Amino acid sequence: MAVLRARKTNNEADQPSSPVLRFGSDKPLKLDAGTLLSPFQIAYQTYGTLNDARSNAILVCHALTGDQHVASTNPVTGKPGWWEVLIGPGKIIDTNRFFVICSNVIGGCLGSTGPASTNPATGKPYGLDLPIITIRDMVRAQQMLIDHFGIEKLFCVLGGSMGGMQVLEWASSYPERVFSALPIATGARHSSQNIAFHEVGRQAVMADPDWHGGKYFEHGKRPEKGLAVARMAAHITYLSEAALHRKFGRNLQDREALTFGFDADFQIESYLRHQGMTFVDRFDANSYLYMTRSMDYFDLAADHGGRLADAFAGTKTRFCLVSFTSDWLFPTEESRSIVHALNAAGASVSFVEIETDRGHDAFLLDEPELFAAINGFIGSAARARGLSL
Repeated sequence: MAVLRARKTNNEADQPSSPVLRFGSDKPLKLDAGTLLSPFQIAYQTYGTLNDARSNAILVCHALTGDQHVASTNPVTGKPGWWEVLIGPGKIIDTNRFFVICSNVIGGCLGSTGPASTNPATGKPYGLDLPIITIRDMVRAQQMLIDHFGIEKLFCVLGGSMGGMQVLEWASSYPERVFSALPIATGARHSSQNIAFHEVGRQAVMADPDWHGGKYFEHGKRPEKGLAVARMAAHITYLSEAALHRKFGRNLQDREALTFGFDADFQIESYLRHQGMTFVDRFDANSYLYMTRSMDYFDLAADHGGRLADAFAGTKTRFCLVSFTSDWLFPTEESRSIVHALNAAGASVSFVEIETDRGHDAFLLDEPELFAAINGFIGSAARARGLSL
């Protein structure tokens, strides 16, 4: 089964199950690395119907290991969409009212051009020959997708974690095209600690002998052990200590006593190993390198002379930021700094800090306070936009 899913992941890189928009040499993607990506493609999913005025579109930006299947079955895993708790008919993001778009980011591995995609110059997967991709590059590509739909202004752009970084980049780079923005559990730059965690993950991947300098497909291999370790380390940062203790404590895994060996004696060990091994079935190791690097490079203030408020100068976009008290990956202080910058820029901004012990991943879970905040913000913005309720 794992081998079958891995093959599906490889196939999705070039020929995704999703709709795909292909750009030829006449429409290259300008990259921050100082080069052009051409040809390239964007895989995406849509839900709901675009109204005649093209004013009800919501762009959802996915996180590091997410994809475009936000509210539909993932073709590789067969699992439900990663935010179906929030998006769908009659839900908070009601697809009976809104036209929801979610695309796989450039550098990803489910249909948008990434390191697993075929390099037209060689006929082989790009691997590390793909230029480094930044958050701004991802947003530039999304902007071309939005142009394809003939949408002048998005009603809302929202996302969590790396998705939140894209939301902030959208609001900064294309303020005239974003009516409202909802960045969740995110930051305007990656902290030194977060870069450190990512580096541990990247080194785990690159230390795997099956990585072969990023050319593992040519060797018929995949660096599964290294990628699994990277995922295990990262997964710890998505949870809080309190949540881990509540769920696992020091409980033993299917045994009555310690084995005095290095098997998974504890439930938490078994859980992390499971997270690591299921992840390698659905994700490309080189994409993991590129995605983590894009987050490390993100620094919105640095792009505007070191003053974050200047990134939002003159904005008319309505903002709502959300953080979680137990999120130590993107702690509340980072959201507050963005709020302060938006206030300094004279922007319309609201902020919600949600009390929870579920850690960073709380934004993906059934959190009533989060839903209430999103519902209130979307409803208010819809009335201001003149969208029928």
